[in-house]
Amino acid sequence: MPDPRPAEKIRTGIPEFDMILRGGLPRERLHLLEGAPGTGKTTIATQFLLRGREDGRRGLYITLSESVQELGASAASHGWSLDGIGLFELVPLEARLDRQQSVLYPSEVELGETMRLIIERIETDDPELVVIDSLSELRLLAQDQLAYRRQILTLKRFLQGRRCTALVLDDLTGPNGVRELHSLMHSVVSLEQIERSFGAARRRLRIAKMRGAEYQSGWHDFAITAGDVLIFPSLIAEEHQPEFEAGTVSSGLSGLDELLGGGLTRGTTTMLLGPSGVGKSSVALQYVAAAMDRGERAAFFSFDETYETLVQRSRALGVDVEEAMATGRLGWERANPSRLSPGEFVWQVRQQVEARGARVVVIDSLNSYLATMPEETALILQMHELLTYLNNQGVVTILILAQQGVVGNVQNPVDLSFMSDTVVLLRFFEAGGEVRKAISVVKKRTGVHELSIREFRLFPDGMQVGPRLIDFRGVLTGVPAYGGTKDALLSGRNEAG
Repeated sequence: MPDPRPAEKIRTGIPEFDMILRGGLPRERLHLLEGAPGTGKTTIATQFLLRGREDGRRGLYITLSESVQELGASAASHGWSLDGIGLFELVPLEARLDRQQSVLYPSEVELGETMRLIIERIETDDPELVVIDSLSELRLLAQDQLAYRRQILTLKRFLQGRRCTALVLDDLTGPNGVRELHSLMHSVVSLEQIERSFGAARRRLRIAKMRGAEYQSGWHDFAITAGDVLIFPSLIAEEHQPEFEAGTVSSGLSGLDELLGGGLTRGTTTMLLGPSGVGKSSVALQYVAAAMDRGERAAFFSFDETYETLVQRSRALGVDVEEAMATGRLGWERANPSRLSPGEFVWQVRQQVEARGARVVVIDSLNSYLATMPEETALILQMHELLTYLNNQGVVTILILAQQGVVGNVQNPVDLSFMSDTVVLLRFFEAGGEVRKAISVVKKRTGVHELSIREFRLFPDGMQVGPRLIDFRGVLTGVPAYGGTKDALLSGRNEAG
């Protein structure tokens, strides 16, 4: 009578992979890891055996496609040693020049003999964990789908009889999508590599099938680095809803707080919108500085500016970001759109919030983030999930979106204002023969705000926000012109934003 209890889970050696699998791979089952050549199957399988070795489980790697020397060299490139893991290099009979034959069909001799050698080695080593690399070699030997399926079914029953957990690899080089074995597997993990027109290839995986066990569905980005496989589980915002203390967050500038009806609300998203150079990043940095003054941690994700530029900007505003980073009060991440996958970016944000306790998060800018994922629909869905997660965490999120153009008819490259609780509009305007900067709030879901426009300037010792200005013309054209007296305007040396 079958045991109704759920199968024990075996850790894969990749913590985030275990998270997606809700604990690991079910024990004493046959699992398929499929993907085109170069997607990372061998690396993941090796980590599976290395983790088993740490847990005191005997492991066996059966290779039909690579030599033992190649496996060892691949592991060494990651700083791993395969000592203590059984390695069995099996050269199929049809690949041996002295054993090739033409009287019997390969499906009658080569496949059966190869399977016999596999079974004999498993009986000899008596492993708890087995990797077979790869099924495509066995498929080529069979040349007959029925014979191939029969042999794999025999292998499955043999492994289950020995209470062995097996991970079989398949490089999908056969005909018809080679999915004929999915029904025989307890679980199927699919790997995929997407080549971009420019930049690094994007790797991702999904659990295509898992019998009798919970798992996180959907695609998950991952990266292979020297010494590690980094998997970035896709975000499900509703799984992260801790309690937090509501309230407003001050910018440290009374004029800006008055404009926003007291400040930004915790657990909301604010978009700073305006043309390039108008001061969006400086306004965001002002909130970062205010958070650090309150003793809170902040995180700044920059797609556009380098760390040196951030340091120079912060000095002009009277903020010492170098000291803040050294003490852990500020986390700064340089995001390269051509090298970064969307899943990795979301994971970096989560690490800053969950592991380091960031209460203010700045993303600068959405324009460059858009470049990491050309599919706009997927971008909007993923950004919506990220913002919902940050709101659930009680984080004050500040998004920066640069409009196309500087003056005149400026345009939004993508409309994400519907996902923002507050929208702050920054504009250039002309007065007294000078180009000045104006700031206004066009939307705030969580309370009232001023409907007026205020001037702001950047000084060597910080930002200054002036009183309300009412003598504007052409506000809706995108280039407001001031027609009042100069006495109401700020005075002082203006700095680039």
